[in-house]
Amino acid sequence: MYYKFSDYFKKQGFGTKVYKVTVDAGFSCPNIDGTISDKGCIFCNNKSFSAATRQKEISIENQIEQGIKALNKRYKADKFIVYFQAFTNTYGPIERLKETYEKIKQFNNVIGISIGTRPDCVDENIIKLIGSYADNYEVWIEYGLQSVNNETLRNINRGHSFEDFIKALDLTRKNKKIKICAHVIIGLPGEKKKDLINTAKEVGRLKLEGIKIHPLHVVKETELEKLYNDGTFKPLGLKEYVDLASNFLEYLWPETVVQRITADCPRDLLIAPEWINNKTLVLREIDKTLIEKNTFQGRLFNK
Repeated sequence: MYYKFSDYFKKQGFGTKVYKVTVDAGFSCPNIDGTISDKGCIFCNNKSFSAATRQKEISIENQIEQGIKALNKRYKADKFIVYFQAFTNTYGPIERLKETYEKIKQFNNVIGISIGTRPDCVDENIIKLIGSYADNYEVWIEYGLQSVNNETLRNINRGHSFEDFIKALDLTRKNKKIKICAHVIIGLPGEKKKDLINTAKEVGRLKLEGIKIHPLHVVKETELEKLYNDGTFKPLGLKEYVDLASNFLEYLWPETVVQRITADCPRDLLIAPEWINNKTLVLREIDKTLIEKNTFQGRLFNK
């Protein structure tokens, strides 16, 4: 019904499931250090979506080692992608970036690298560096897009435009070995269904290799928490999200890998909605809805 990450790895011939080890490499972000803004995105508290951020005093090597051990114990996993997740992992001097990425070479069972960043934080030298790993590793770059609607991006204090994303996409595609994953959020303040479908159509048209779809949720110590508390923002209910996510999938390119279609959050940081932490339920409801509507990823994709 949709192209799952697990199916992608089978297609690539790895012969086993591949798991991501998340890492906090100690980078910052221009949207919180004052370069663009010191407020950040209204939903952002990195501690809520990166377990590694809570352990950033631990070296990168130890984070990778501990992550591998935990995944091996829980899932019997033996192949891994190191995911530099927290904050903006291309935001720094090229020498530091290279030193950081090189850490993966210490682990024989690491078969890939995935680098999370912003579309306004890459240049030719950075793309060249990232691409240099593609001869020996599965290489992904993950761009936080969130929406193609510039008014929405301004409302959430994203600090970049859709045009910035297109520039980063064009630059990255000069190296055909780098796979590109975009992050989008369903349920952003002020967005109507037509805005979300516009994002789905544009992302589909771009034929990205991957996408992560997140439901917007309210986390402590964010601007969104204030909006939630004063009644300005209300998160989506489970059925609303499932219907929108299912509809979003219909407009995607069929070959775009859906790396994620839900979210989770540490319970001590989550304000609302509680349903996001029932991942199994969310995935089951999306599958159920696609079956009931007799639809699938790419059904409405416009070639």
